[in-house]
Amino acid sequence: MSELLHQKPWSPYVAGALAGVVLCLSVLVAGQYFGASTTFVRSAGFLEKSIVSDHVTNSPYFSKTKVKVDWQMLFVVGIILGSFGAARMSRDFSVTAVPPMWKERFGPARTKRFVIAFLGGIIALFGARMAGG
Repeated sequence: MSELLHQKPWSPYVAGALAGVVLCLSVLVAGQYFGASTTFVRSAGFLEKSIVSDHVTNSPYFSKTKVKVDWQMLFVVGIILGSFGAARMSRDFSVTAVPPMWKERFGPARTKRFVIAFLGGIIALFGARMAGG
């Protein structure tokens, strides 16, 4: 097992199988599927509520879905901490503004990379919310 944790990179089959086991446990223990897109909406609600509380409180979306810290938000925090821990254990952690593959194809411009990544994130989150998850 120790060799598996220090392997660079992890096998996508092993990682996928482990994610499947966690999903099954989530359904058995909590009765819910895990996901992250709702947590991003709730986090935005938290930030907005701290600045303009009346707007979030009176919003039709948040009257249906309460702004709260629940298992799903802790799951997202666990994803962040777990990915950091896995990268540290495999001694593969690095902060790279422009990855080599991007640099070869599109050049070294950081701003272009950040804008495209941000827009891709918006599209992925919008699609996840449209799909109900």
